[in-house]
Amino acid sequence: MSSKPIAASLLPDTAELTDHDVLVGGVSLIELATTYETPLFVYDEATLRARCAEAAAVFDDGVAFASKSFLCAAMARLAVEEGLCLDVATGGELDLVLRAGVDPSRVIVHGNNKLPSELERALEVGVHRVVVDNFDEIERLRDLVSATRPLHCLVRVTPGVEAHTHEFIRTGQEDTKFGFSLAAGAARRAIDALRELSHVTVHGVHAHIGSQIFDTAGFDETIKILVDFIAEDDFDELCIGGGLGVAYVEGESTLSLSQWGRAVRAAATAAGLDPRVRITAEPGRAIVAQAGLTLYRVGAVKPVTQRTYMAVDGGMSDNPRPVLYGSGYEAFDVAQPLAARPQAVRLVGRHCESGDVLIDEAWLPESTGVGSLVATPVTGAYGYSMASNYNRVGRPAVVFVADGTARVVLRRETFDDLARLEA
Repeated sequence: MSSKPIAASLLPDTAELTDHDVLVGGVSLIELATTYETPLFVYDEATLRARCAEAAAVFDDGVAFASKSFLCAAMARLAVEEGLCLDVATGGELDLVLRAGVDPSRVIVHGNNKLPSELERALEVGVHRVVVDNFDEIERLRDLVSATRPLHCLVRVTPGVEAHTHEFIRTGQEDTKFGFSLAAGAARRAIDALRELSHVTVHGVHAHIGSQIFDTAGFDETIKILVDFIAEDDFDELCIGGGLGVAYVEGESTLSLSQWGRAVRAAATAAGLDPRVRITAEPGRAIVAQAGLTLYRVGAVKPVTQRTYMAVDGGMSDNPRPVLYGSGYEAFDVAQPLAARPQAVRLVGRHCESGDVLIDEAWLPESTGVGSLVATPVTGAYGYSMASNYNRVGRPAVVFVADGTARVVLRRETFDDLARLEA
C-alpha cells in the first residue's frame, strides 16, 4: 500500500501538483488529454533543455544525444540548440536529423552493420564522426573514402567490462555483437587497418558498456582500460558512450549528468589521460526519460481472485519496456495527484497478449476507475522510439509543453496512415 502521492522526483522539473490536476510546463494534463486524446506522450521542454545543457557543460564538445532514446525533428533541433551533437544508428535516423535541418557536422553515425548506402550517405554529407564497428565495415569504407569524402572516425572497442544491468542492454563484455575486442587484439588491428587508408583520420576510441547503470564502477574500470590502451596513440578524443541510469520508481536513486561527468573526468585524470584529449559521451535516457510522461484513459476494471486488472487505452505498443526488460514504473491519477494510493491494480494494455502489462502492481487512489485519467511518469525514453503498430494500433501523438503552451511535435497516427503502405 502507498499512502504517499507520486514522488515529485519522478516528474518533469516544472511539474506542479494541485488537488485536482497536474500542470507540466504550465499546462494542465487534463486539458491536454481532452484536447489531444489519449494515449498521449507529454514532454516538458524545460527539462529537456536543462538536461541537454547539463551534458554539454560537463563533457567536451562532441558530446552527443543518443537519439535512439527518443527522436523527432523537434527533439533533434532542441538538442543541437543546447550544444549537443546527435548520434544516429541507421539511415532512417540520419535522414530524419538532416531533414530537421541539423548540420551534418553535428552528427555521429553508429551501427554494428551499417549498410553501404548508409556509409556512403554519411561520407557524402560530411558527418562529424563515424564510429567504426567491424572489419567488414573497414573494407566497405576502403572503397568509399576519397579526398572529397574523407572519414573522421572513432573505433568502437569492447573493454571486457560487464555492467550491472539487464543482459539485453549490457554491451561492454566480450560476448557482444558490438565493437572490436581489446583482449583478442582486434581493436589494435582495426586501428592499424584504418590508419593505412588514405583520407582517414582516427580520432580515438569509443566504448559503451550498457544502459541503465546506477554507479560509476563500470565506467571507472572502462576508463582505466581505455587510457592504458591508447597511451601511445596520440588520439584527441575518448568517448565513454552512454548508459547512465534513471530512477523509474520511488526509492531508486541515480547520479545526475553532472555527477556522472565529473566522476568520468576524475577517473580519466587518475588513469593518466592526457588532458588534451577531449572526453565525450552519449547520454540518451538520462536526458529524455524524466522529461516525459504518458497519459492513458482507463477503459475497464476487472477484479479476479488473485488481483484487480485495470485496462487502459494504450499498452505494449507505446511502452514495450516492461515486456522486454521487466521494467518497473509508477502510476498516478491525474485528477487526484495528492491523494493516497491504497488501491493495488495490475495496469494492463489493450493488446491481445497476456504479457501486455504496463505495471505489475500499480498503486492508485481508491476511486480511480473507468474513465479516470492515469499517468505513468518517466516514459520519455524508449517508449515512442520503440513503439509499434501491433494489433493495428496507431502510435500516440507527442506534445511538447513550455511556458503555458503546448505544441504537437508528432501527430497521432490514423488508420489512413496505417493503410498507406498497402500495395
